[in-house]
Amino acid sequence: MGSSKVNSYLERYKLAKKPNKHSQRVTPLNNEPDNFKFQEKVKTDSNLELDSYYGPQSYSKKINNTIETPGEFPFTRGIHREMYRGRLWTMRQYSGFSTAEESNQRYRYLLEQGQTGLSVAFDLPTQIGYDSDHELSAGEVGRVGVPVSSLEDMEELFNGIPLASVTTSMTINATAPILLAFYLAVAKKQGFSFDQIRGTTQNDILKEYISRGTYIFPPSDSMRLTTDLMEFCAYNVPNWNSISVSGYHMREAGATAIQELAFTLANGIAYIERALQSGLKIDSFASRISFFFVSQNDLFEEVAKFRAARRMWANIMRYRFKAKDPKSWMLRFHTQTAGVTLTAQQSDVNTVRTTIQALAAILGGTQSLHVNARDEALGLPTESSATLALRAQQVLALESGVAKTVDPLAGSYLIENLTDRIENEAQVLIDHIDSLGGAINALEKRYQQSEIANSAYKHQIALESDEKIVIGVNAYKSGIEEIPPTIKPNVLKIKTQIQKLSNLRANRDGLLVESSLRRLSEALRSSNTNVMPLILECAEAYATLGEISDVLRESFGEYKN
Repeated sequence: MGSSKVNSYLERYKLAKKPNKHSQRVTPLNNEPDNFKFQEKVKTDSNLELDSYYGPQSYSKKINNTIETPGEFPFTRGIHREMYRGRLWTMRQYSGFSTAEESNQRYRYLLEQGQTGLSVAFDLPTQIGYDSDHELSAGEVGRVGVPVSSLEDMEELFNGIPLASVTTSMTINATAPILLAFYLAVAKKQGFSFDQIRGTTQNDILKEYISRGTYIFPPSDSMRLTTDLMEFCAYNVPNWNSISVSGYHMREAGATAIQELAFTLANGIAYIERALQSGLKIDSFASRISFFFVSQNDLFEEVAKFRAARRMWANIMRYRFKAKDPKSWMLRFHTQTAGVTLTAQQSDVNTVRTTIQALAAILGGTQSLHVNARDEALGLPTESSATLALRAQQVLALESGVAKTVDPLAGSYLIENLTDRIENEAQVLIDHIDSLGGAINALEKRYQQSEIANSAYKHQIALESDEKIVIGVNAYKSGIEEIPPTIKPNVLKIKTQIQKLSNLRANRDGLLVESSLRRLSEALRSSNTNVMPLILECAEAYATLGEISDVLRESFGEYKN
């Protein structure tokens, strides 16, 4: 910035800080918002008011009298004693588009670039139980993720990638049992036993009713599928995270950091309760529950949110559910930078935003991280932008020094104060959800949905009034911008995907498919039967995702909200 602009800015700062009735109105510099000034009351994104200075009096737990050690209850400072000094977080870039073949090529490329885990994005038809050739799938195949309609697609998706050598996260919910069955069938065909397979199915259906919308069945029936998957993994796939309770999508829909934390943990409580009702013992499955949070721009609030989350979950598991195994008390989580903060305007600036967000996740102690690419507000990320996003993680890990010590912001009066306040505010919301009968009853009364909608509305008002600043949108705008190239779904290959399905149906053992689907239908009539083995049998017979989903639809019906 030139000296004349610096002086102009400083002059504006003085005028904003100390208004003078004789001074003239200053013209905004570079599209700077007209009301941009340092306000007397500064707040976090969750509306927590901040003082100008934090000292010992700010920390309610009295640092000198309370020593929290990394790797020990309540895990505020991290779930491992050495944290990243012992092992870095998993660099897991979320990816999937067009066809299984093209997505497989991207996975191989990212692994070659140093990515340490895979994360699969499925297209919308796959998420809601329709094959690629279904009439309702038209126009959506391969657009926001990879289409997987059968075991054959899953085989192609992981062609040349030994499943025992990678951890795979699958963002899938309503059809999670089917996609996990496809994945396990591939592992079996590759010659691996289920106890060698590591990864995560999101399998978090409650947040779909609250904020995301890719549900199929009524909540109670969906919860049966969720807990059947959890039970199956507890006994058969012991190193698999059978559920990843997600706050990400609620935050993207407009929730504050406090709401994200509270609603996510409340959903986690609901899953625990349902699993216990099904007969599982708390320590047989609790250590395989993971979480998925967003990291947004308010650096210190995000760090404090992650620290508070660990402490709250540790107390919930130890004292509410009486878990005895310390591993059951640990909150392990994946983080993704905030898609909702990405702008189409000045898209290169998104790299700055996501790097700050990634730093917050790391300072907060995440176990796994995805950094969004700079062009995702415009379309599917290009290979170069996906590489840059991965490089941001690698620079933070290997050049910044943030991984050299555990919980580097511990003892900061600001961080400790925010950690306490976020915990207290989130607990108030959890207590209210409990008073409504729990997360399922609350969402059926539309409590969480209403709270998120109100927060989203307030956020939009703050943007439109310039109270909230977004560079390139309502401040420091540029003129005409060149739109960078983006990836479009390959129409020709999508047609090939549909033709493959037709060929599959013609060449498979039709009688075997029919008998496996019939056995699944019969099992669904008994509420005491775990249906995962039957779904796996259907998958191995090459029944399609849509065919298996239709059997579930016939039994459960569809939920209309």
